[in-house]
Amino acid sequence: MARARCWCRAGTAMTDFVRALRRALAVLVMLALPALSVRAAGDGTLLDTYLKDLSTWSADFTQVTEDERGARVGTGAGRLVIVRPGRFRWESSVRRGEPPVQLMVADGKNLWSLDYDLEQATVKPQEEVLPQSPAMLLAGGSDLRSGFTVEAGGRRDGHDWVVVRPKQAESDFREARFGFRSGVLALLVVVDKLGQRSTLTFSNVRRNPAVDPALVSFTLPQGVDLIGTPVPP
Repeated sequence: MARARCWCRAGTAMTDFVRALRRALAVLVMLALPALSVRAAGDGTLLDTYLKDLSTWSADFTQVTEDERGARVGTGAGRLVIVRPGRFRWESSVRRGEPPVQLMVADGKNLWSLDYDLEQATVKPQEEVLPQSPAMLLAGGSDLRSGFTVEAGGRRDGHDWVVVRPKQAESDFREARFGFRSGVLALLVVVDKLGQRSTLTFSNVRRNPAVDPALVSFTLPQGVDLIGTPVPP
């Protein structure tokens, strides 16, 4: 039986948060690429440098989502672990310190999504639900610039920025801005096609930490309903 919990006004905010979370994942999955073609000296950005030789990455995050008028419509917090190629774990709650409400695990073949309160999980092939061009983003050895424009965005608010814009009009997002502080990824701002803005602030960032493989695999908990059929290994 699903646990009874009344979200009241938080229900709509949580829906907006999960939608924004998926858009952010469409951007962050770029970090899970097996390899990126780093540009020649003098032509690269901080993002190119940061992704070079990256095998694993982890961070805590807080997320604030605002509509096109700048009004706050959702908040969240959680932890993200990335293992290249193409695997990650994203666990989120409404506020830091509260029990998780949503878990997403990409195991390289499938994207699993678990709603703790509904005691319900869904599974879909990663290539169907991650970025707008998953074959290009998740396939090995692809060049980020084959599907995106990547430009240095200057220095502002104590961060050095890199701006990424998709070349495909049907993309889920208009632009993503990666903010680096002292060479470490500290902020990610994602703007969708309607102007909604999601800002993720990272803390406890670790580059190439040891990661338990179990974190990027998924086992259906007992008593949880599964919707969908996973792609076999």
